[in-house]
Amino acid sequence: MPTSPPPPTWDTRRQRRQARLQRATQAGIGRHVEAARIKTLLETVIAPGDRVCMEGNNQKQADFLAQALSECDPQQLHHLHLVQSVLALPSHVDLFERGIASRLDFSFSGPQGGRLARLVQDRRIEIGAIHTYLELFGRYFVDLTPDVCLITAQSADAAGNLYTGPNTEDTPLIVEATAFKSGIVIAQVNERVEHLPRVDVPGDWVDYVVVAPRPNHIEPLFTRDPAQITEIQILMAMMAIKGIYAEYGITRLNHGIGFDTAAIELLLPTYATALGLKGKICTHWALNPHPTLIPAIESGFVQSVHSFGSEVGMDAYIAARSDVFFTGADGSMRSNRAFSQTAGLYACDLFIGSTLQIDLAGNSSTATLGRITGFGGAPNMGSDPHGRRHASPAWLKAGREAAGPQTIRGRKLVVQCVETFREHMTPVFVEQLDAWKLQESLGMALPPIMIYGDDVTHLVTEEGIANLLLCRTPEEREQAIRGVAGFTPVGLARDQAQVDQLRARGVIRRVEDLGIDPRLATRDLLAARSVKDLVRWSGGLYTPPSRFRNW
Repeated sequence: MPTSPPPPTWDTRRQRRQARLQRATQAGIGRHVEAARIKTLLETVIAPGDRVCMEGNNQKQADFLAQALSECDPQQLHHLHLVQSVLALPSHVDLFERGIASRLDFSFSGPQGGRLARLVQDRRIEIGAIHTYLELFGRYFVDLTPDVCLITAQSADAAGNLYTGPNTEDTPLIVEATAFKSGIVIAQVNERVEHLPRVDVPGDWVDYVVVAPRPNHIEPLFTRDPAQITEIQILMAMMAIKGIYAEYGITRLNHGIGFDTAAIELLLPTYATALGLKGKICTHWALNPHPTLIPAIESGFVQSVHSFGSEVGMDAYIAARSDVFFTGADGSMRSNRAFSQTAGLYACDLFIGSTLQIDLAGNSSTATLGRITGFGGAPNMGSDPHGRRHASPAWLKAGREAAGPQTIRGRKLVVQCVETFREHMTPVFVEQLDAWKLQESLGMALPPIMIYGDDVTHLVTEEGIANLLLCRTPEEREQAIRGVAGFTPVGLARDQAQVDQLRARGVIRRVEDLGIDPRLATRDLLAARSVKDLVRWSGGLYTPPSRFRNW
């Protein structure tokens, strides 16, 4: 008789987890870890080749844990595979320079983009993919499940329950993906307390808690000083409000980061009100609590805001405006990046943002030569979701413009609002994106394009608005883009006769076509012209970070 094969083992991950926990116990480490012993814990429970997720968010950083990991012994910890939303801190990149980590799947790198590009070119980092946030989050539950996650929260109690405060961001998602696949969850907190305001992460999902020697870093990523908004940005904001928001009746929307969108927010109580648009546009938002949104909230424009994360100095204001923000019984906001990304993808009718380069097909990217910044949530916000099934007037109108009255679906509006030249007179409009050169030089499977041209519906520049929905051929689309590209080489190569025809059809509209007096595009039109003005609008509830206080 042939012998039967041994029965399969179905709990190897659980056994591996127990072995890691046992090693920590043998090292004298319990649930609550002294800060001085954190490197010992990391070297004990993390193994070479592990998949590690750090927070690593847009704003909130598990900076103490990241620094400790970067200081571990590369002989003990090496070939780690980092899977995290954002590489924001120098210590994140230090992991690769020291040989502790070797592979990376991420969404956004921000200020570390230059270092990241150099390490990739030196073949010291292998990039799996540059993801959107939702894409990476989804893979946590499929094929990029973390073995260990390093997270951060405001406070913990004796049982290890966590309170994340307003900057919940990615925390619940990271913990769930790790804890329910037999991974190890390590949390740094700012304080240990007897009673939490609310429980955001239950203690039995958390293995180790360390009180960090300093509060975790939170970047005021969405704070823009109105004093830096230019008259060109005000003019473009006027065009966007009158030529897009008003015409489509945009009530549900997301704004990208930048002074272009901050200008729009600060024109709602003034210019949009004068146009009679209060209650007709900009009522429901998927948006971080931008300080520049305060005047629109106080003016009664804004009914609801769901946020990806919070913003430094906005806590008291948010607590006092619970009708607008999603807050708990304790008064603090509950943000959630995954839920807000989903809202921005499916529940919003418009995304408006900016970019560094746009080509003749309308493709755009923030990945340029010498800098790999990633995309964050822009490809989700700035895409037309074919899974959408509910209708709205704006969505239907855009669909009819794109495909005619017999269309069976609408279109999400995706707007790129850019000046034709950026800093150092570098043109935004180019014949070919740097993304193609990056694909070749870095050996990537795809060029790192942020938003594909077939998703872009409108371009707004100081020259006017190009409605790409109304273009019927690739040639028309190219000339519509050239027609608003200004004095860039792309703009100067336009076919003027075709551009004039497109303008006659309303595909291209200049300021005068929209009935806008450019002489009104002054800083006097802004509802707030300084951060101090924003504080006044908030009734003193907004307390800006020190670097934005110049009074």
